[in-house]
Amino acid sequence: MLKVGLTGGIGAGKSEVSRLLVECGAVLIDADRIAREVVAPGTPGLKAVVEAFGEEILAEDGSLDRPRLGSIVFADPAKLATLNSIVHPLVGARSRELEEAAAEDAVVVHDVPLLTENGLAPLYDVVIVVDASPETQLDRLLTRRGMTEEDARARMAAQATREQRREIADIVIDNDVPLEELERRVREVWAELRRRSQASRPSPQE
Repeated sequence: MLKVGLTGGIGAGKSEVSRLLVECGAVLIDADRIAREVVAPGTPGLKAVVEAFGEEILAEDGSLDRPRLGSIVFADPAKLATLNSIVHPLVGARSRELEEAAAEDAVVVHDVPLLTENGLAPLYDVVIVVDASPETQLDRLLTRRGMTEEDARARMAAQATREQRREIADIVIDNDVPLEELERRVREVWAELRRRSQASRPSPQE
């Protein structure tokens, strides 16, 4: 099994890259998706978040109001750290379960937004960083996610810098390019991952 950490700043297009890698044959473990699961209604995770931030972060149906919580924590590093201390251990435990269920020869891609910030690079055989300029990130957040500029800039500022992400990268995928070029680059990266996966397998016993 080859364990790959995939990361990138908000709005860099990491989700598109993970989708393309799955099309190539990767097993995807999406930390964002798991983070939503572990704070779903009725979970111990949601109970802990409510205890930390109050019931005002709940929507009318009892689910987590993610935009409201986000506006609170991304403007306050201490509150963000509190949220992370609740959610990250739960996400880590579920991610390990899914990894253990994958085939021995799988290329397992962990989509981890805060891989750089949390010093997680040593956990993976290969770290891929999806890179885009801050201008591209901001434009995508405003046009595709409908964020206000203030909210978008706050979320970008709460993450690692572009330089910090590139420092931990084994492979960088430039996503300031048209989709066709991105698809070509991901196919190249997939071929490299398969090569590394095969090279890491034990040789058959004589």
